[in-house]
Amino acid sequence: MLSHIFYKWETRLSQRDTNRIARPFEWGLDFLTKDQPEKDPKSFLIEYADRAVRESDDYHAFEPVADYRLNGGHLTFTSPLRTIYQENNTVHGWFFPKDPKRAALVLPQWNADERSHISLCRMLNAFGVSALRLSLPHHDLRMSPELTRADYMLSSNLGRTLQSVRQAVLDARAALDWLEARGYTRFAILGTSIGSCVALVTAAHDARINVAVQNHVSPYFADVVWRGISTRHVLDGLKGKITLDDLRKIWMPISPQAYFHKLRETGIKSLLVHARYDYTFLPDLSLKVLEEYRRLGLPHSTFGLYCGHYTSGVLPFNVILGAAMCRYIRRNL
Repeated sequence: MLSHIFYKWETRLSQRDTNRIARPFEWGLDFLTKDQPEKDPKSFLIEYADRAVRESDDYHAFEPVADYRLNGGHLTFTSPLRTIYQENNTVHGWFFPKDPKRAALVLPQWNADERSHISLCRMLNAFGVSALRLSLPHHDLRMSPELTRADYMLSSNLGRTLQSVRQAVLDARAALDWLEARGYTRFAILGTSIGSCVALVTAAHDARINVAVQNHVSPYFADVVWRGISTRHVLDGLKGKITLDDLRKIWMPISPQAYFHKLRETGIKSLLVHARYDYTFLPDLSLKVLEEYRRLGLPHSTFGLYCGHYTSGVLPFNVILGAAMCRYIRRNL
């Protein structure tokens, strides 16, 4: 009975936006290489992904940023990964100082606007932790003028999606550089939905992070897109063009599953949030992540919500969840 109620509620909330566009399928090789590949597009992307995972430290390396600017609480800097979209190349962050040594980097969900997670940052302040909320690629002030949604971060263009999530990881690491330069020494990273994926990949490649909070978890990026109710319009562009198995291989560099083993080297403490009635990050996917953490002996705690993906952002669930995440960060940072 509860499952039926939450499914209807989640579906209704997922359909509030009427501007979803089923974009055409594209391999997107031009977002990953300037050369004309000799292989067919699918083979090239699978080999590209395999190499990116094997050489992930190099794949997520970047040149230091030199143009940080803080105006009031608004931080801007040039993304370490330049794209063909001018607006997207400037990273925007909102800084909420509190503790001079402890800071949390906050990464919101897909299609978040510039106000999203601001209340969470203020809650982190109330728990005694400074916060920096970062805009994801192709979101809010970084969105190209022809868009009304953040379609360029996640779409049926496979190469652009790879580029965008990689850019988000590099932006997050550059933001940590800025915090470190201001004297911060203890770092948490908190990501929600697609931000959770970015947070885990960042944590696996940046030894400065002490605490990670993954709000909604899945081992594979592709499976969430293929099975979740939030991305049905994206699936429309993928079906008949590629199989789930091949998509999983191609999007492995942006999938948490590729980097769980690297977390063993960090000693990072993680909070894994999952929702029992989540029809975007389906519960069986979340449970696979929990099983991997247990199997690998990774330090972690879990927080299960008796709600869904969208409903975790409405009262009373958002307050319960926000307090749990902030409490975990305060206790472990």
